Amino acid sequence: MDARRWLYVFVLTFASLLPARTGDAVDSTLVLAAKSAALLDAYSGEFLFLKNENDRQYPASSTKILTALLVIEAGDLDRMVTINVEDTKVEPSNLDLKPGEQYTRRQLLYGLLLKSANDVAMALARDNAGSAEAFAEKMNERAAELGAISSHFVNPHGLHDPDHYTTAHDLALIARAAMEQPLFRQIVSTVYYSWRAPNGPISQLRNHNRLLRHFAGCNGLKTGYTRAAQQVLVSSALRESREVISVVLHTDKPGIWVDSKALLTFGLLKLGCSPESVVDTTDRPDESAETEDTSTR
Repeated sequence: MDARRWLYVFVLTFASLLPARTGDAVDSTLVLAAKSAALLDAYSGEFLFLKNENDRQYPASSTKILTALLVIEAGDLDRMVTINVEDTKVEPSNLDLKPGEQYTRRQLLYGLLLKSANDVAMALARDNAGSAEAFAEKMNERAAELGAISSHFVNPHGLHDPDHYTTAHDLALIARAAMEQPLFRQIVSTVYYSWRAPNGPISQLRNHNRLLRHFAGCNGLKTGYTRAAQQVLVSSALRESREVISVVLHTDKPGIWVDSKALLTFGLLKLGCSPESVVDTTDRPDESAETEDTSTR
């Protein structure tokens, strides 16, 4: 390990020994670009770091974490869902579902969480509750059960609505519950998925979460973007039997990756992971250039 990495290890190790302050006071050991952030021990539920954790923020497509949780908890995941016209009348990002097509709930969950498809979110919501509006009521009920009492959801996809909001604290609780579901964990850790439309070609869905490729141990979770929300990233990492969940809300494109790496590293060290395991294998070579999609993710 070169001198620069040793310095990084030293700084983060020292930081992990200091208590994180909560509320509006930002922990001086971590300087984040994000307006709000939270870091959670996935096993104990203890918060390890908080920044403006109770401030209302727009979740964008990280909304789909809760959407997926409700669908998975409902079960019968191999049941077929028939797409209708209303499902397709939603802004991108979409998978261009066609009325009359049929997919299993399981397949649609991959489209929801990897492609971040809004038409898929609408189809799953309607299938689960009869309408997107009824599904939103279930979202709010489930969020409250999880302790996410400062959030309010009005749709299953996260397209902007001033009455659709969450907090870093609440989103961490929702993500923790979702990560307790084996299928959810499997999907959000998947980098590529072969999507086949009925009577159509196979296309490769690529997970928008770059940390799956560039942060060793990353095993999820979900990106998001709208103009109002700016960049959003919920991420998780598992090392040496320790797992942490990070939430970064309202920042720029570089910020979600830099802030999330810093939070995940901080948390793993604080929980006792060896510095070598956390730092030495963090970065992996870029596989290809990634393009920006301005639609919600």
